[in-house]
Amino acid sequence: MKVSVIMGIYNCEKTLKESIDSLLNQSYQSFEIILCEDGSTDHTLQIAKEYVENYPQKIHLIQNETNMGLAYSLNRCIDSSKGEYIARMDGDDIAYENRLEKQMSYLEAHHECALVGSQVYLFNNTGIWGVRKPKIDPLKKDFLFSSQFVHPTIIIKKAILNQIGNYTVSKATLRAEDYELFMRLYAAGFTGHNLPDILLYYREDETTFKRRAYKYRLDEAKVRYNGFNKMKLMPLGLIYVLKPLIVGLIPQKVLTVLRRQGLGNETVDENPTRLYK
Repeated sequence: MKVSVIMGIYNCEKTLKESIDSLLNQSYQSFEIILCEDGSTDHTLQIAKEYVENYPQKIHLIQNETNMGLAYSLNRCIDSSKGEYIARMDGDDIAYENRLEKQMSYLEAHHECALVGSQVYLFNNTGIWGVRKPKIDPLKKDFLFSSQFVHPTIIIKKAILNQIGNYTVSKATLRAEDYELFMRLYAAGFTGHNLPDILLYYREDETTFKRRAYKYRLDEAKVRYNGFNKMKLMPLGLIYVLKPLIVGLIPQKVLTVLRRQGLGNETVDENPTRLYK
């Protein structure tokens, strides 16, 4: 098989089935799914076991004894993977049926590219509310403002992940493991590409925003400082190190309004279609 899709799953009983089904229905089928259950307190584990029972050749399950966090869980998945490429997916997002096909087609035609992501629809329980459009070919300086890849859209060469030490497991990266990883990749001389296609429905709602407590803003500032140093973006980067601390002072209701107005890389879809295509 070519691809190992890795998922750290935690308390996602309401969305996990839809997420896994979107993978099972892919037009590209040379892949396995590796789930790492991270100490859920709902029925996530039971749902995962049912899928493993129904698709024993396709889906594999790892269990953490206690909640260890996403980076730790993803590293366990990588260690157990058999694919040449690692694809990310979350237990509350939905992939287009041609997601893996399009991304693998690009990677196999562009061997100089370490990872590939895509554009995404932003959605919540009421439907699509926006679009996130990361830059097609991000440069180091683009990481000053924010991460340049939507984490659950990426596919990356496993050998490169292993070369840079996979995900960093630490308190500081608890809510920024993807940002930290991408900056290390670029600091090591690798580059990535975002397809212009929308290939994923990315769940972002009030619950997502509420998880971003101010202590995580402080940790992100540390991640930025270290990442910008490694990418040799200092001293200019010092200004951008403060960004999460400033944003964290803005009331949540105001942030939600700003996001829906399409600030930054987010633009509101004025004519949203049905959620699934």
